[in-house]
Amino acid sequence: MLGWELPPHNSGGLGVACYQLCQALASRDDIDLEFVLPYDADHGIDFMKIRAAVPQDVEHVIAAGGIYDSYLYKYVDGHEEWQDIYGQARMFEEAVARLAYAMEFDVVHAHDWLTFRAALRLKEATGCPIILHVHALESDRAGGNRGNPLVHEIEAEALALADQIVAVSELTKRAIVRDYGIDPAKIMVIHNSLDWSNMEPLDDENSYRYLEQMKSQGWRVVSNIGRLTMQKGLTSLLQAAAEVVKRAPKTIFLIVGNGDQYYELIELAASLGIGKNVIFADFQRGKRWRDAFAIADLFVMPSVSEPFGLTPLEATVYGAPSLITHQSGVSEILHNCLKVDFWDTHEMANQILAVVNHDALKQELAMGAKRELASTSWHKAAEGFNNLYRQHAQGAMA
Repeated sequence: MLGWELPPHNSGGLGVACYQLCQALASRDDIDLEFVLPYDADHGIDFMKIRAAVPQDVEHVIAAGGIYDSYLYKYVDGHEEWQDIYGQARMFEEAVARLAYAMEFDVVHAHDWLTFRAALRLKEATGCPIILHVHALESDRAGGNRGNPLVHEIEAEALALADQIVAVSELTKRAIVRDYGIDPAKIMVIHNSLDWSNMEPLDDENSYRYLEQMKSQGWRVVSNIGRLTMQKGLTSLLQAAAEVVKRAPKTIFLIVGNGDQYYELIELAASLGIGKNVIFADFQRGKRWRDAFAIADLFVMPSVSEPFGLTPLEATVYGAPSLITHQSGVSEILHNCLKVDFWDTHEMANQILAVVNHDALKQELAMGAKRELASTSWHKAAEGFNNLYRQHAQGAMA
């Protein structure tokens, strides 16, 4: 399996999805899994082999500042070089190609465009079938636009040459067909999931004490947790927030995350006149990440284009009901939640107000979502991938 990140060295849901899928796959007796990454790190994982693919004469590759930012290459002769994400993807491809002669494998499973060219190199060198797992397309990351032409070209070439494509939702499958003209019969949908056992429990004390104090005085908290990028639809949320604050002034919006829109969103909140009602808490891990869900009366995922979206399921674990957009893959499997089009900020405001003004609705949504989540598991997804692995491995041997 070729991947780009694993917890705790991850910046988003891709690493979480890879971790939990691999954990479910590794629990089977009939799969021997090796996960190949483009950097060195201790992940504390004992259920599968992890290998760093590094270029020749490189001693270490270190992700610096974030898994999608830049990489520091430390060479055996002592000198150092920096690579951006595009250079890193190219270096990873070259390093993975050399592994073709040092490893034995029946199937290659690659996650998103960053690993697709490396998968093609393995297919070229060994004839091994490749399964490309699409968690997001460039058009998703670009908010419905074409996006980076280099990434678009990589996706087009790889998807055309793949033996099998797996999409995380029907929404993503339709986007693959739309953007790249791929035969729908070549694309299988396997939804992401969330295993409750992988989630750290809450403790008795919430780290957002000032928000707890405000809630004791009648305030309500609406949270968003994720990357602050065009794809995630935060401008729509803030525009809806302005309407909410007019009608329910004692509402606080907690924004947890970082990204290229960070300062733009701060300025937008100020220009909308809601600066005192919006808290930007930056990127968080661990307890402060969990507590941001737990303190919320409502979690909102306003994404413009979200191939799946794990955060509403994470919100469910920590007791928060969710408002999600119809433009998300998770909306295909999560039904006990509110749903809205990302562009309809008036209706988004109405639905936020419905929850913050009615505790009974909040509790019913939260309890219903927990019942739904209790019946899901990554093991169903693992069974689907196991069937694909066997099908393509046997086809290659034939």
